[in-house]
Parts: sequence; C-alpha cells; structure tokens
Amino acid sequence: MSTIQVQAPGLQTTVQDLGRNGFGPVGVSPSGAADPISLRLGNQLVANAESAPALEMMLLGGTFAFPEAAILALAGSDFGAMLDDVRLEVGTSVEVRPGQTLRLGSTSSGARCYLCVHGGIAVKPFLGSASTHILSGLGGFAGRALRKGDVLRIGSTTESFRKRAIAPHVLEHLSRREVLRVTPGPQADWFSESSLRSFYACTYRVGEQSNRMGLRLEGAVVTQRGAGQMITEGVSLGAIQVPAGGSPIILFVDQQTTGGYPKIANVISADLHRVGQLRPRDEIRFELVTFDAARSLFIEQEKLLASRELILE
Repeated sequence: MSTIQVQAPGLQTTVQDLGRNGFGPVGVSPSGAADPISLRLGNQLVANAESAPALEMMLLGGTFAFPEAAILALAGSDFGAMLDDVRLEVGTSVEVRPGQTLRLGSTSSGARCYLCVHGGIAVKPFLGSASTHILSGLGGFAGRALRKGDVLRIGSTTESFRKRAIAPHVLEHLSRREVLRVTPGPQADWFSESSLRSFYACTYRVGEQSNRMGLRLEGAVVTQRGAGQMITEGVSLGAIQVPAGGSPIILFVDQQTTGGYPKIANVISADLHRVGQLRPRDEIRFELVTFDAARSLFIEQEKLLASRELILE
C-alpha cells in the first residue's frame, strides 16, 4: 500500500472528510472539512468519492514525501505548493513519481488548503467518519493533528492518471466574498431594531482566537431588548450566537451541540464553505436573505457541483 511520509506537519494539518452528521443529539459535533466544497472538488480531481478523507491544512502547509507513485490535487487556498522544484497550481491534478516531495508554505489567499490523493487517506472511521475532532481526540489519524515522522496510508487505487482541472467559471462562482448571507436566527426578535440595523450595516473582523469550534467577531456590539435568559437548546452549524458581552460568534464544524446564548442569525448552507476560508483579521459583513432564497442558492450551488462542465479533462 502506498504511503505519505510527514516531514513537516504545518500549523494544524488534520485528516478530514465530510463529517459525521446525525450525532448532535448525543453531543457529537459534525467536524469534517471546514471548506467542504474545496474537499469535494479536490476529490473529483483525483477520481475519488466526494467524501474521501484528505488532509486539511490551515494557514501554513506541510512537507510530505511520497515513496511510491501517487495522484494528487490541491484545492482551496493557494499555499505556494512545490513538487520538488516545480510549482503546483491549485485546482489541477498531478501525477507524483516515486521519491518526490511536496512542500507547501503559507497561504496567499484564504485559510485552508486540501491535499487530496487518489484512493483517499486510509484511517479507521469513528462513528462512520474519518474526520479528526481535536478537542475530544477522536477520529482521523490518532485523533490529533499530524506530527513530523507520521506515516499515512493511501487507500486502494483503481484508476490511472488523467489530467483534470476545475473549470475557471466554477472557481469564480465559489470564490471568497466579503459578504456572508444569513437567515434570521430563532431569537432574532430578542434584539433591538437598532442592534439589528447595526449588525447588518457594520463590518466585523475575525478575531485571533477563532478556530474550528467558532469564529469570534470583533466589531459592533449587539445588545438584547431586555435582560432575559434562555434555556439551553440545540444549535446548528453556522449559527451566530451572541453571548453576554455582545460580540457575535459563528459556530463552526467542531462546535458544541447545545448553547444557551440567543442566536441572531444563521449563515446559509451555500456560504458555509466561505466561513472555512476566513482568516484572523479578515473582514466580513452580513446580508439578510429569506429562507426561500437560502434554499434556492443551495440548490443552485449543488447543480453547479453536479454539472458536466465542473471538471475539465
């Protein structure tokens, strides 16, 4: 079986797939790729199932040696990847010869890059998923981020190399935007009209303490109408909750499954992948859309990802 040898792990490189959905009622968050669209595209480039496990790198990539031949693709943000001394483009598949080394540096665009290999990363599933949940030490490769000296196994390969690339118009459609579209949160009416206007009019900055559990936002303080308290309830991926200090938090893939803070809004499904590409100090705004519009945007995105024009060969 082919392997990948970790010579340098990068800042926080983990094994991720599309997550373990359905376990929220027993307290297990979905985890999975912070930018699932990039993971799906990368897997298509190397002829994998969309949910195949890959390596997610954050802000700073690693160095990986390939003792055997492999087929790989990078998707997501540009980390200045080099295969030996040849520059690799994001969104294109490449054939790796035995003994070659892949080196990635720091990001020049968004927050995360995905290294997908034909056959996927072979790890033991936990609750039906290969995704790493670092806070609980479960899933992925030993339940943790990669370390120097780790050896990853590549799953069984079934196809020979074919050059593939993501169509430019698809990349443009899915590119990062400074505006995240949201629907009203279940407690939106807890907030004053002035706070709601400020929330949608102001620009927020992603805080340094943000992680896969949640993105802390710095900017306009949001206040409630009164001093009421709510009973802890289930929370959804992308919910924007407002704790006592008034600074919003976007709950993300490693989120807690319940919370007792009111939720002013929720990022729509079609924009969740953009949350995964936000870096500390990035600036964003929110745009309110209807539930019908959110559904239409999601359907439109899925049609694009299923179209024949998605991958160029």
